[in-house]
Amino acid sequence: MTPAEPSVPEQADARLLALTAWASAQLGQQVSLFPASADASFRRYFRCQALRGGLPQSLILMDAPPEQEDSRPFVDVAGRLQRAGVAVPEIIAVDLEQGFMLLSDLGRQTWLEALSVDNADAWFSDAMNTLIRIQQADVQGLPPYDEALLRRELDLFPEWYLGRHLGLAEDAGLQAALAEVNDLLVARALAQPRVFVHRDFMPRNLMVSEPNPGVLDFQDAVCGPISYDPVCLFKDAFLSWPEAQVQGWLGDYHARARDAGLPVPADLAVFLEDCDLMGAQRHLKVIGIFARICHRDGKPKYLADVPRFITYLRAVIARRPALAPLGEVLDRVAAASAS
Repeated sequence: MTPAEPSVPEQADARLLALTAWASAQLGQQVSLFPASADASFRRYFRCQALRGGLPQSLILMDAPPEQEDSRPFVDVAGRLQRAGVAVPEIIAVDLEQGFMLLSDLGRQTWLEALSVDNADAWFSDAMNTLIRIQQADVQGLPPYDEALLRRELDLFPEWYLGRHLGLAEDAGLQAALAEVNDLLVARALAQPRVFVHRDFMPRNLMVSEPNPGVLDFQDAVCGPISYDPVCLFKDAFLSWPEAQVQGWLGDYHARARDAGLPVPADLAVFLEDCDLMGAQRHLKVIGIFARICHRDGKPKYLADVPRFITYLRAVIARRPALAPLGEVLDRVAAASAS
C-alpha cells in the first residue's frame, strides 16, 4: 500500500464496515480497506494488504449488494474461465448472502491506461490469444444470447437516448427506421455460430498482469455470436483506433480462430460483415446504457463517449447499404443534439 493512497473515511457506510469485519475474519487478521475501483453497476471494489503464507499480499474485496447484484454468475463464470486457462481473479472466499467476495489482485493498471500506439500490436496479439481461450470455455448452462436479450438491449437506444435524452420518443418515422434495422441486426446475430461470450471484453476490463492480460468483469457472460467479443476489443467504449488497423486486427483474429478450430465463417468477408452488424447492435445498446446511467443513476460522464459510437456507426453504415435507415436516424439525432 503506498502512503499516498487515500483511506476509507472514518464515517464509512454500514456495508463497508461489515465488509471490513468479514474480510478480517476470513484472513484471521485485522485489515484496512482502501478504494480500488467502482463501475457502472452497484458493485464496489476495495484493496487491502494481508499476510498469506507469511508473505504480504495485495487482495481485492468486492461489495455487491445482493438486492441489486447477484454474485452467483461471477463465481460460476470465474470457474469456467479459470478451467479454460484464462487469467481471472482467484476467489479466496465468498459470502453470497451478504454479497461479499475476497479475490486475488490482478494489478493496479488497466489496459485502457497502458495501451499505446507502440505496444498495441503486441498487446492485442496477447488479447486475441486470451479471447480464443475464452471462446473455447464451457458454455453448458450459460444464458443464451437469444432474440429476447438482443431486442431488450436494442430497446435501450430508443427508450433512453432518443426518448429520455433527446425527446424523440414519439417520432414514428424514427421508430419505423429503427425497427427495420433492428430486425436485420437480430437476424444476423442469431445466424452466427455460438461460443462463450464475455460481453465486455475491452481494455477497461483487462489488467496489466502476469500473464498479460488479466480478465475482469465477466459475470454477464452468455452463449452467443462469435463476432461479439472481437468487436468489443477493437471498437472500445473509451479508446478508438484507425479503421484500417481495426480491420487488420480482425483479420488476424479470424485466422487464429480458424486455426484453433473455432467456428468462424470460412470467408473473411462474411466474418467482417458479421462484425459490422454485431458491432452496430452493441453500439446502439451502449449509447442507450450511457443515457440510462445518466438519467436514472445520475452519472452523466459516460455520455461524453457517445460521439465515439456515432463515429463507429457512421463508418459501418458507409460500407453496409442495408443500414441506410440507421443513417437517417443518426441524421435526426445530430439535428436534435445541435438544437
